[in-house]
Amino acid sequence: MERGKMAEAESLETAAEHERILREIESTDTACIGPTLRSVYDGEEHGRFMEKLETRIRNHDREIEKMCNFHYQGFVDSITELLKVRGEAQKLKNQVTDTNRKLQHEGKELVIAMEELKQCRLQQRNISATVDKLMLCLPVLEMYSKLRDQMKTKRHYPALKTLEHLEHTYLPQVSHYRFCKVMVDNIPKLREEIKDVSMSDLKDFLESIRKHSDKIGETAMKQAQQQRNLDNIVLQQPRIGSKRKSKKDTYIIFDTEIESTSPKSEQDSGILDVEDEEDDEEVPGAQDLVDFSPVYRCLHIYSVLGARETFENYYRKQRRKQARLVLQPPSNMHETLDGYRKYFNQIVGFFVVEDHILHTTQGLVNRAYIDELWEMALSKTIAALRTHSSYCSDPNLVLDLKNLIVLFADTLQVYGFPVNQLFDMLLEIRDQYSETLLKKWAGIFRNILDSDNYSPIPVTSEEVYKKVVGQFPFQDTELEKQPFPKKFPFSEFVPKVYNQIKEFIYACLKFSEDLHLSSTEVDDMIRKSTNLLLTRTLSNSLQNVIKRKNIGLTELVQIIINTTHLEKSCKYLEEFITNITNVLPETVHTTKLYGTTTFKDARHAAEEEIYTNLNQKIDQFLQLADYDWMTGDLGNKASDYLVDLIAFLRSTFAVFTHLPGKVAQTACMSACKHLATSLMQLLLEAEVRQLTLGALQQFNLDVRECEQFARSGPVPGFQEDTLQLAFIDLRQLLDLFIQWDWSTYLADYGQPNCKYLRVNPVTALTLLEKISREMKDTSRKNNMFAQFRKNERDKQKLIDTVAKQLRGLISSHHS
Repeated sequence: MERGKMAEAESLETAAEHERILREIESTDTACIGPTLRSVYDGEEHGRFMEKLETRIRNHDREIEKMCNFHYQGFVDSITELLKVRGEAQKLKNQVTDTNRKLQHEGKELVIAMEELKQCRLQQRNISATVDKLMLCLPVLEMYSKLRDQMKTKRHYPALKTLEHLEHTYLPQVSHYRFCKVMVDNIPKLREEIKDVSMSDLKDFLESIRKHSDKIGETAMKQAQQQRNLDNIVLQQPRIGSKRKSKKDTYIIFDTEIESTSPKSEQDSGILDVEDEEDDEEVPGAQDLVDFSPVYRCLHIYSVLGARETFENYYRKQRRKQARLVLQPPSNMHETLDGYRKYFNQIVGFFVVEDHILHTTQGLVNRAYIDELWEMALSKTIAALRTHSSYCSDPNLVLDLKNLIVLFADTLQVYGFPVNQLFDMLLEIRDQYSETLLKKWAGIFRNILDSDNYSPIPVTSEEVYKKVVGQFPFQDTELEKQPFPKKFPFSEFVPKVYNQIKEFIYACLKFSEDLHLSSTEVDDMIRKSTNLLLTRTLSNSLQNVIKRKNIGLTELVQIIINTTHLEKSCKYLEEFITNITNVLPETVHTTKLYGTTTFKDARHAAEEEIYTNLNQKIDQFLQLADYDWMTGDLGNKASDYLVDLIAFLRSTFAVFTHLPGKVAQTACMSACKHLATSLMQLLLEAEVRQLTLGALQQFNLDVRECEQFARSGPVPGFQEDTLQLAFIDLRQLLDLFIQWDWSTYLADYGQPNCKYLRVNPVTALTLLEKISREMKDTSRKNNMFAQFRKNERDKQKLIDTVAKQLRGLISSHHS
């Protein structure tokens, strides 16, 4: 039973499914019926489905038949109408066909014409499109052609601008063409080529600048010199400057009207050729010598290419190298002024160029970079000048060098460079200049002193007299009243030395010009240098002359007279310096001239030399003395050598007329003392072991001759017996022995008013022993005369007694 129920349930489901499929077939488009039928065939009941389908078809046929039967009459009427319409339709068809045939025949030419028109329209459209494309490409090609032309003509900055327009404006419009890709690929190469070529131009420019820096510097320094001369003329003649204006500002070296975005010109001319002919009216400016367009072009090109920093670093590095080369002085620079001038010209040219670059470019160089270079240049220049100037021994060259350094400093100061260190260094060179001047004037003074005749200057006319007075400040009313011919008291070297001192002062003043020193500083410098001239150079020259071996007393006397007059002229030298510096001597810290001291020292040296020379002459005469110490004859006149000596002294002291009184008196006293001392030494000489009273008498005659000379007053100014005191020791000694007054000597010895106060016991004992030896020898020879022997024996005993007492005085004095 259950199976029956299950079968029944399955059949119901199948029937329901078949019904659904049939409804779907009826309602679905025939194109989509396939899946439905597939579901039927996929099932197991397709037989029953076919039966059901047949049943459904029969039902529909019966419905159609019912409907047809219901509408059949209308259908027949409709068919009858259709049959009538078919005939009319056939006629219409024939007419349309005939009309179409005629139309096709008539429109065949039109179709051909339309085809031709279509082709023409197509061609026209293609041509128009081609023209449009060509219009887009032609500017690109023209720009590229222009770029190539600019590259060929080396107009690199315009080429770079063209390349920018080509890359950013024209190529993007036609970027899909193959030739544009080739251009795009070639653009970096063109940029590098422009970059390399512009850098090559810059290198050529830098090389040319290095070679021509001296010409640029020479031009700048000439312009500075012109401006200084013009300033001097304006200061001297203020009105002259208003009559004529300079054609251009002498300190505007370069043309500053340069566009910051474009080069100055399109030609890389570097250094232009300039004729060497100098024009007194106008020196060509450095803008006439230099074309900076390579720098500007290269700067703009690198800026556009985004490599400005690379360019700046390269430029600064190369210029630093050039600066080091410029600052390296030639080894023989110190030999000539041209060596220094060329050195300065190169430095000025270098910094003039850098200053121009600073003011005409935006940031290629900056003030810090310039200051750094200048500090390096300043230190190296000063070091080089110190080294090379130290080799210079010509004061004229040192003075020219100083003027050149001042011009060098003034030129650079115009461009804003600090030059105080250069002027400080000039103060150092000033000391060297003073040394070279001193050496030069040492030679001048030596020549003057060597060539002088050391005789008073004779004058035979008023004209000669005024000439000498004009050269040397000398006033003597007594000399003026004397008739011609007459003589100045001094020799020719006095006015010559005085004028040379003034020339030295002028030379010192020349160096102080343009050093921006105050009058007080100039005055102090001149006075200090003049003091060195007086105290060192002139003093040494005078000392050398005074110390010469062959100098005579006449020359020494004249030197004393000359130095006396030169000493008096020192106040006129003070006035001379005051007049040229306008600094009064009373000003605080004003240095005083040491001329008075110098000439006093020279005079004292000459005086000492006179004393020494006189003593040497006296010694020479004394060497001629030939005493017979054993003679027994009593002479009646002084020795010949001493008479000659006294005559010499009289003639010598007669020359001392113009000497200051004290000098002549001192010389006379010194000569007498030396003569007395020498005579005493001659008498007490150890080699003379014996002497007779007769020899002592002859010696006494010579001393009397000396005393007579002293009493005669060879030099005025001595008091009564002052000069005789030089021989007092000899006189008392000789009186003691000749008068044989031993009792008085021994009794009064030690008392302040004794007769033989100046006789020393040692001296008396020495001389007594010599006489004693002689008497003993004589006694032995004359022993045959007993009476004489007895007298001599008594005298010998007396001598022995006196000698014993003298020894006692000596020992007691020592104790």
